[in-house]
Amino acid sequence: MTGTLLSFGHGYTARALARLLVPRGWRIIGTTRTAEGIQDVRASGAEPLVWPGTDPVPLDEATHLLISVAPDAAGDPVLNALGDRITAIADRLQWVGYLSTTAVYGDHAGGWVDEDTPPAPASRRGEWRVRAERAWSAIPGLPLHIFRLAGIYGPGRGPFAKVRAGTARRIVKPGQVFSRIHVDDIAQVLAASIARPDPGAIYNVCDDDPAPPQAVIEYAARLLNLPVPPAIPFDQAEMTPMARSFYGESKRVRNDRIKTELGVTLKYPDYRTGLRALLAEETGA
Repeated sequence: MTGTLLSFGHGYTARALARLLVPRGWRIIGTTRTAEGIQDVRASGAEPLVWPGTDPVPLDEATHLLISVAPDAAGDPVLNALGDRITAIADRLQWVGYLSTTAVYGDHAGGWVDEDTPPAPASRRGEWRVRAERAWSAIPGLPLHIFRLAGIYGPGRGPFAKVRAGTARRIVKPGQVFSRIHVDDIAQVLAASIARPDPGAIYNVCDDDPAPPQAVIEYAARLLNLPVPPAIPFDQAEMTPMARSFYGESKRVRNDRIKTELGVTLKYPDYRTGLRALLAEETGA
């Protein structure tokens, strides 16, 4: 199975998917907001399109859509600009993927959530995502699939650089846990969904091991044989409002559906496996 995937917001995650699909014969058109991003899009094997821009968006050529653009207070940028055109072609698209976030669930005091847990966002970011999910879901006949992503890491987005530089911080808030996912596992989940469409489906995309953030920094330091950064109590840590907002939510996210319905076996089922692989890649081992 191949087709033409129009990827809105062809960033870190979408480029990982492109690296899977292009060798299989897919045509991918990836949007970027600036001319400087063209090279990154092209390096993933996709055809770059500056959007918003003067060139027309080739929706009529697309068989599949991937939306990675984040919403804001004004709504979803793709729907705001192209909603009427997308609605007009909804019934001929084969698959549409919307990349959302587990922030839609809000705070559960470390408890477990799954795809049937009602959204209860605790942040503006989560509220905007819920609204965007509902706006995409309201398009009649659209073969929509929603992917709620946990914290993303992978090549170039691991903790090693900060640990090596001595700038990593182990901020400790009792009971705080986050779920994570390696970007390559997101890519394989998306590819599995494309191969097995189920319009209306929602998938949590995370690994098997929700963990405190300080544990990840400690493990990275031990892998590097460097001193473990000292613990900093959360109420004493200097943080940006954005960083502090992440600590306002603590939950464990279940990922059973990507396994049972899509047949996915995670390459990196926990942060330890993922960090060891990243380090091996960095060092050429």
